[in-house]
Amino acid sequence: MGRQATLIYLADHVDPGRETCLEITARNLLPIMPLLMLDLDNTLVDREAAFRDAVTAFLAEHRLPGTDLTWVMTVDASGYTARHDVAAAMTDRYRGMVPATAIHALLDHGAADRVVLTASSREALYKARAGGWTCVIVTNGRTAQQEAKIRHTVLAQLVQGWAISETVGRKKPESEIFHAAADAVGVPLTGARGIGDSPHADIEGANTLGLRSVWVSNGQPWAQDSYQPTHVAEDVATASDCVISASR
Repeated sequence: MGRQATLIYLADHVDPGRETCLEITARNLLPIMPLLMLDLDNTLVDREAAFRDAVTAFLAEHRLPGTDLTWVMTVDASGYTARHDVAAAMTDRYRGMVPATAIHALLDHGAADRVVLTASSREALYKARAGGWTCVIVTNGRTAQQEAKIRHTVLAQLVQGWAISETVGRKKPESEIFHAAADAVGVPLTGARGIGDSPHADIEGANTLGLRSVWVSNGQPWAQDSYQPTHVAEDVATASDCVISASR
C-alpha cells in the first residue's frame, strides 16, 4: 500500500478517540518539505526599476530637473538608506518646491505601486514548489510597504508565507528573522536554502546559520572576502534551478 493510500485507509478506519494517533502517524509518513527562503526586493521583484519609474514620475509632476533622478537613486541606495533619512534629504533639497506629503507618498507607495512579478520569477516559484520546496519570503522593510508588494504582485498566492523585519522586530542578517520565517510556515531550518541579492543581509545571514545559499548577482561581481555564497546566479530563476538541481 502506498503512502497516500495508507493515510486514506487510516482516516477511514480510525475511531474519533484515536485522532491524535492518526495525526502522529501522518506526520511520520509524510516527508518534511525543505525550506527555501527568498529575498523580495531585487531578487523576486525589481524594486530598483519600480522606484526609478516612481521617481521619474515624481520629478516630472513637480517640474523638477530630470537630472535629479541620479541624486535621488544615490540617496536611496537601492532601499538600504533608512526611509526617514531619504525623506529628510529630499525635504531639504526641495523645500518650498514640493510638499512634504508628496515626498512621503513617493517613499511609501512609489515602488510598491509599480513593482511587477516577471514571468521568470513566477516560473521559478512554480518549479520550486513542484520540486517539493516550501517557499517563504524573508525581507527587510516596513510591513505595510512590503506586504503591499507581495499582494500587488500576487506573490501571496505563490509562496507559503513571509517574514518582514518590522513585524519580527529583527532584520537580516540577524538569525531571528530566519527563524521567524521558518516558524511562519512550520518548517525547520535544517536543510534550508537561502536566495537573495544582498551579500550582507542574505548571504552572510545564511552563512551564520550554516545554510547553503545562492547569491543573485544582478550582473555585479562578488566583493566579500570573509564569506562566500554556495553558488552565484544571474537572477532568481537561475538561482532556483540551482537549488532544485543540487537537491536531486
